[in-house]
Amino acid sequence: MSELRFVRMGFGADAVDYQVAWDEQRRVHAARFADEAPDTVILLEHPPVYTAGRRTEDSERPLDGTPVIDVDRGGKITWHGPGQLVGYPIQKLPRPVDVVAHVRRLEEAIIRVCAEFGLETSRVEGRSGVWVLGDPVEQRPAWRSPGPEAGGGLSLDLDPRLTGEEFDPRLNGPEYAPSNAGQRREDRKIAAIGIRVAKGVTMHGFALNVNPDNKWFDRIIPCGIRDAGVASLAAELGRDVTIEEVLPVMEKHLRDVLENADLKPRPIEKASA
Repeated sequence: MSELRFVRMGFGADAVDYQVAWDEQRRVHAARFADEAPDTVILLEHPPVYTAGRRTEDSERPLDGTPVIDVDRGGKITWHGPGQLVGYPIQKLPRPVDVVAHVRRLEEAIIRVCAEFGLETSRVEGRSGVWVLGDPVEQRPAWRSPGPEAGGGLSLDLDPRLTGEEFDPRLNGPEYAPSNAGQRREDRKIAAIGIRVAKGVTMHGFALNVNPDNKWFDRIIPCGIRDAGVASLAAELGRDVTIEEVLPVMEKHLRDVLENADLKPRPIEKASA
């Protein structure tokens, strides 16, 4: 793969509106397809915004009608906002494109970033992104929220998210909120990945939770996953971590993983006679 160019588009007070960034992605994408620009990774923060991939269901969106931007990436609904490092790698891949391999490379770079900060993360089979693994189910505490009576709230000994088809965690208090998954010792996603490949060139990318207010995720069903939650570097490490700290580490590992990747086209299986 050719040498990567990194573009730091805007952070903090200069956070980039989602539509502005999407337009810039498309501009760079067209230039990369025409070989008028190198492989490029755009890094930024967004003001608070919900975006929904093509597979998002109505039942996963905010209940209060909060606006959601529908986008052309894979995956479902998520949130972007302050304290979250967003990356859009725009790369030309060999055809036929191996989308899964591209996702795995992004996951690997993020796993290495978290490890450098002292946090062990992993993949979860069947679920994209980077995860902090929870305790085995039998070892998790029966976490209860404070209530007007001693021991108020609901225990998760029998988790209705797994058995009740009509159960909606957005309506049922902090016991089920994605932002409290760490207290429940559940699996929790620290980085979401959703991409699109058009004309052999990638778009969209990843969002790493550095130090956001994860309560924004409680208004949706993040990535359509009801039985897990969300994490952040700061919360998991128990100390302040800033975007400024993470930026150079992210660039280092993206460069190492993506530039040194042995890119191969997706193998085509021939139908047997």
